[in-house]
Amino acid sequence: MPKPPTAARGRRVAVAPPPLEVRRRFTFGPREPRRRVPAVDYDETSSSMLANFGVRNVVVLVASVAGIGVAMYLTLAHFTAGIQLTCPDTGAINCEAVTRSPESYVFGIPVSLLGLIYFVVMTGMALPMVWRSKLRVVAQARLAMAVAGIGFVCYLVYAELFEIDKICLYCTGVHVLTLIIFATITTGWRQMSTYATEPIRR
Repeated sequence: MPKPPTAARGRRVAVAPPPLEVRRRFTFGPREPRRRVPAVDYDETSSSMLANFGVRNVVVLVASVAGIGVAMYLTLAHFTAGIQLTCPDTGAINCEAVTRSPESYVFGIPVSLLGLIYFVVMTGMALPMVWRSKLRVVAQARLAMAVAGIGFVCYLVYAELFEIDKICLYCTGVHVLTLIIFATITTGWRQMSTYATEPIRR
């Protein structure tokens, strides 16, 4: 094999440097840390909490709408002479005796009208956009309405059993619906208060 010329022996041949992009790619040094997207804290507890919110919302909303129907029927029967309650009037069950009694008025206002107002307000508070409100005062107002409603029911049951000595089936239906609303809201107060104080994520 022929040897290179003497002048070229021991001489380093100049090589063109690699492009700037290649040098940056293979340069060793501290690298810029990767940005990590914060993980969403979505465990089984939060999942079950959201599920409970949906069920409670539906229960309160359905009970409130049903209460509007019963209370409206009682209110119309109270103010309209042509509408009579389809209820037995003998024995311990007598709807007319209960709805026409002096105990059916509170501060001059018919109890049926107060019940209608209560269920209308509770229906508004049970709407999904209001139920999931971030304002804590909304959850507090809903709880106060539930407590006031069950307290009023206790008074009405006492009046039926010990003062009027008669029972109204429609009034009993209203009482049961009010109890369902009260139990649903109070047993889920911890979840609702936690959700109401949660900061708005943007």
